Amino acid sequence: MAVVEGQDAAVRVGSWISGLMLIVAAVPEDVGTAGALRAIAHHLTAKDILVVSGDIVSDVPLGAVAAAHRRHDAVVTAMLCSAPVSGPSESGSSVGKDKAKKPGHYNIIGLDPTKQFLVYIATGAELEKDIRIQKSILRAVGQGCVFGNGAGKEEWTRKEEGRQKREEAGEMEIRSDLMDAHLYAFKRSVLHEVLDQKDTFQSLKQDVLPYLVRCQLSSEVLLNGAPQTEENGNEKASSQNNQLMLSQILANSSTPSFHELYALGPNGSTPVRRTYKCCVYIAGKSKYCVRLNSIQAFSDINRDVIGDASHLSGYSFSAQNNIIHPSAELGSKTTVGPHCMLGEGSQMGDKCSVKRSVIGRHCRIGSNVKVVNSVVMNHVTIGDGCSIQNSIICSNVQLQDRVVLKDCQVGAGFVVTAGSECKGEALAKKEK
Repeated sequence: MAVVEGQDAAVRVGSWISGLMLIVAAVPEDVGTAGALRAIAHHLTAKDILVVSGDIVSDVPLGAVAAAHRRHDAVVTAMLCSAPVSGPSESGSSVGKDKAKKPGHYNIIGLDPTKQFLVYIATGAELEKDIRIQKSILRAVGQGCVFGNGAGKEEWTRKEEGRQKREEAGEMEIRSDLMDAHLYAFKRSVLHEVLDQKDTFQSLKQDVLPYLVRCQLSSEVLLNGAPQTEENGNEKASSQNNQLMLSQILANSSTPSFHELYALGPNGSTPVRRTYKCCVYIAGKSKYCVRLNSIQAFSDINRDVIGDASHLSGYSFSAQNNIIHPSAELGSKTTVGPHCMLGEGSQMGDKCSVKRSVIGRHCRIGSNVKVVNSVVMNHVTIGDGCSIQNSIICSNVQLQDRVVLKDCQVGAGFVVTAGSECKGEALAKKEK
C-alpha cells in the first residue's frame, strides 16, 4: 500500500505505478507519518507490517529487516545505516557550498553490546549541544557509556577482550554516526494500540519510536500490586526498576531467554510487565542507503547513481565510463564525459560538453551548450549557447538561448528568457 498526502498527489502516484498491484490511499496533508498510519489502520491486517518512507534510496534487502524483526519477536525494528560523510541531509539544505557546510542533525543512539537492541534514542540532536541521558539509564549500565565513532568524535578502538569486558559489565554504546533510514518493522497490534491511545502522536520517528524505547525500560511495572508509570511514579522506585530492567536487557540481550527474563517479576516469579522489545537492523557499510529529503540529497544521489552506486540505475557503463541510451543522438564534436547519463530519445547539438551530470529522457539541447555537475530532468529544451552549472532543471523547462545558470533550481514548466544570468536562485511558476 502506498500512502500519499493529498488527493491530487495520490492520483499522480497512482497513475505512475498503475502497472503494480498496489493500493494508493490518500490522507490529509500535514498529518505526519503516525497520523497517516492511523488514518489507514483498517487496511493493515498482517501480524507484522513494514513501513518504508517514500524518500529512501537503498539496496538493502527488505527481507533481511523483516527476518531480524521476527527472529527477535520485536515490537519494532528500525533500520539504521551509516550517516553520509557530509552529514545526513535532514536540515533541508539546498545546492551550494556554503549551505552544505552548515552542521546537520544527527541521531544519538544507544545500543546494547551486541548491537541488536535499541535502548536509547535522541532524534534531531546537534553534536554541538550537550546530550542528556536519564540518570536511571546510566545507573543501569554502571555509569558506562562507550562512544562509537561519529562525526567530530575520535574513533574508539578496543581489543576483543575489552569488548567482552564491556558486554559483561553491561555498557551501552552511544553512536552518532548512524542514520535512521525511516524504515521500520512493527508488530501491528502494538502499533495500533499506541496510535489509539496516543492520539497526539504524529511522527513515527519523533513520537512513536522514542515512546516504545522508553516503554521497554519502564512500562507498566507492578510493585506490590501498585502500578508504577514511567512519568508519574516515585523517582527512586522508578530509577531502581529502570536499573533492573535495563541491566537485564544489556546482560541478556544475546541469549535466547532475553524476552522471558525481561518479563519476569522479582526472583523469577510470574510475569508482571508487558514486554516491549525494540531492535535495530544495521545495514552493512557496503550497502547504499540514503534519504532523498532535500535538494542537496537529490543532487548527491544522482551523482552516486552515475558513480559508485551505478548498479541502482539498472544500466551498464560504456567504455567511456558513462551511460548513453542507444536512442540518444549526439552532434558533431559533442562530448559526454565519465560519470554522466544521457536518457532515452534525448538530442544534443554540435560542440556541447556534459560533465558529471544526468540528462533525462526526450530532452532537446542546442549547440555550444555546457552542462556541469547538474541534473536535467525529462522533456527539457535548452537553447544554443547555454551554460548550466551545479543546478537542477525540472521537467518541461525551457531555457532560451544564452542562458547562464549557476547553483540554481528551476521548477517544472518554467521558461527562462534569452540571455538571463542567474546565480543561487530558485525559479518557479507563481501559484494562481
